[in-house]
Amino acid sequence: MTETLSLLGSTGSIGRQTLDVCREQGIRVAALAAGRSVDLLEAQAREFSPRLAVLYDMDAALELANRLKGLDIEVAYGLEGLRRAASLPESGTVVTAMVGMAGLRPTLAAIEAGKRIALANKETLVCAGELVMRAAQEYGADILPVDSEHSAIFQCLQGRRDRGEVKRLILTCSGGPFYGLSREEVASKTRAEALRHPNWTMGEKITIDCATLMNKGLEFIEAMRLFCVTPDQVDVVIHRQSIIHSMVEFRDGAVIAQLGTPDMRLPIRYALTYPRRAASALPALDLLSCPPLTFAPPDLQAFPCLKLAMDCARTGGTSCAVLNGANEAAVDLFRREEIAFGRIPELVENALNSIPVKSNPSLEDILEADRRAREAVYSDK
Repeated sequence: MTETLSLLGSTGSIGRQTLDVCREQGIRVAALAAGRSVDLLEAQAREFSPRLAVLYDMDAALELANRLKGLDIEVAYGLEGLRRAASLPESGTVVTAMVGMAGLRPTLAAIEAGKRIALANKETLVCAGELVMRAAQEYGADILPVDSEHSAIFQCLQGRRDRGEVKRLILTCSGGPFYGLSREEVASKTRAEALRHPNWTMGEKITIDCATLMNKGLEFIEAMRLFCVTPDQVDVVIHRQSIIHSMVEFRDGAVIAQLGTPDMRLPIRYALTYPRRAASALPALDLLSCPPLTFAPPDLQAFPCLKLAMDCARTGGTSCAVLNGANEAAVDLFRREEIAFGRIPELVENALNSIPVKSNPSLEDILEADRRAREAVYSDK
């Protein structure tokens, strides 16, 4: 059970919902960190009174420091500030909810400090999964998944000491707002349409990733890294209702599933209170009012980002860092309405084809692959 935590990415969707759980469970917050959202971080700092508040942007941090003058809250900025937040001695748990590659180095700092990691930043494992998992083992840091799918698998595996019993992990996927459309129909969709997720309320970047199915591709790689399985042991099925969050099939043919309402506070609470299950004031899943539960294979032609990610999972090396960096850049361009929706997979594929893969990469190799991927996309738009 977490008593005190540091929260990286406090102003985003997962960060705000994490603070909901902190209020509910009486968890103390020692550090809050975000990118540049001065107003919201100020409000959070005044409510939770952390020892440290961090904004990555220096000018935003200076403004925050001015607003919090007179309070016993230190304000820091930049990567060094994030690293400090991730390694505060009083924080037993670090929630890494920063979006994108920016969360990698602070997560490694938390691991090196031996913290329990509540991991909501999937890009950390996508880009540097082998490095991260080795570091976690070396420093004795536990990694608990916050993503609903990986939390579901983690729960399904409780009490299973022999991972050789696992035949495959089955990730469920809502299919996003464009399920059932052809690639040509999907290609012309607008930013507003891409942000209309049928079931989940999330941040803008991850919602667009759900529309391309890249989010499920990143989760495919994350599952492989987190649970130490091969790509052939991970499957994706379309489950429009988002009631079953994922499943595990065992070698004897049994399948165990985790069900619940589509509310991210459920996996967040589980990660923060593990190994306990804390009481919740949220409405429970009502099986009698559930719609029929349906399953279908994903359409890899209409949604090529998922196949690109699956291919990178098999290639390994720096290919996953290129995939992620290129996708972040392409989604950024789409959010600014500089490219069409259909250009996202094209730009990602072009980057993958143009940047050589390096096997057994170092952290520097991974960061360089990420840099080159972004550069390739911005110059190719």
